[in-house]
Amino acid sequence: MRERDQLSQSIDPIKKIDKDLADTLELLELGNAEEDQEITDAAEADVDSLHKKIQRLRLESLLSGEADANDCFVEVHAGAGGTEAQDWALMLTRMYSRWAETKGYKIEWIEESGGEEAGLKSATFKIMAHKHADHSYGWLKGESGVHRLVRISPFDSNARRHTSFASVWVYPVVDDTIDIQIEDKDIRIDTYRASGAGGQHVNKTDSAVRITHLSTNIVVQCQNDRSQHRNKAQAMSMLKARLYEHELKKREAETQASEASKSEIGWGHQIRSYVLQPYQMVKDLRTHVEKGNAHGVLEGDIDAFLEATLSQKISP
Repeated sequence: MRERDQLSQSIDPIKKIDKDLADTLELLELGNAEEDQEITDAAEADVDSLHKKIQRLRLESLLSGEADANDCFVEVHAGAGGTEAQDWALMLTRMYSRWAETKGYKIEWIEESGGEEAGLKSATFKIMAHKHADHSYGWLKGESGVHRLVRISPFDSNARRHTSFASVWVYPVVDDTIDIQIEDKDIRIDTYRASGAGGQHVNKTDSAVRITHLSTNIVVQCQNDRSQHRNKAQAMSMLKARLYEHELKKREAETQASEASKSEIGWGHQIRSYVLQPYQMVKDLRTHVEKGNAHGVLEGDIDAFLEATLSQKISP
C-alpha cells in the first residue's frame, strides 16, 4: 500500500503537467488562429513556466536517496583566522537560513557559539519540512565541505584582502523507524554554561550539553533550552543523525569510490569559493557553476549550485 501511495504521488505531478501542457497548446493555437497577440504571449509565458516545472520535477526525481526526504541538521564552523573566519561562519549561517526561509521551510535553532569580537565560532540548526517545502536533506547534502571567502576585511584597518575558511556539515534527521544503537560506554557527555542567544538564564546554569562519540570522534552539542535534560535529548537525536549519515557516506563511498565527488571532504578540500574583491564571483569547484552576483548568493540564492550538484548524478 505504501509503495502504491508513493507511486501515485510521483505520477500525479506528471499528469498535471501533461494536462496543463495540453491546455496551453490549445490556447496557443487559439491565439494564432485569431491573430491575438495577447493570447499568444500568455500561452508562451505558460510554456516557459511549464518548462521550469518540468526541470524542477526532473531534479526532484533525483532526490531518491535513502534519506533524501528527511529533514536535516546544518552545522557551520569557523576555520582558523579569528574574527574574520567567525564573521564568515555567520555569513554562511545566514545564507542557508535565508535559503530555507524563502523556500518555506521551518527552522529550529539548536546551538550558537558567538565569536570573540563578531560572528560565530559555530552554529547548528534544523531545517524542517513545512507545507510544500520538503526534502531538505536531499537538496542540501552536497553542501557539506569547506567554503572559502576572499574579501577586503572590514576588521582590517589597513583594508587588506583576506581569505577565510568555514566548514559546513549537513546530515539527515532520523526518525524512530531507523534504529541507531548507542551504548553509554561509547559516548562521553559534558555539560557547560550556554552562551549566545537565549536569554539571561544561559550563563547561570550548566544547561548546555556536548556529546562525543568515542569511536568516530563525532561531537554534537545543544544549548537552545533551559533544561539540561531536553538539551541532552536533542543532542542524542543529533548524534543518531550524524551516525546514520556517517553510515550512509561509508556505503556511498564503497559503491561509488570511482567518483571524485564522493571523496572524503575535509579541511583543505574546498568545494566553493566566494570572491567579493577585487571582483564578485562565486564558483563551485566541483560543478564549475559560477554566479557573478555574490551578494545575492549570500542572501540565499543558491539554487543554481544545488541543482547542478543534483544534475551531476546523471551526467555521462
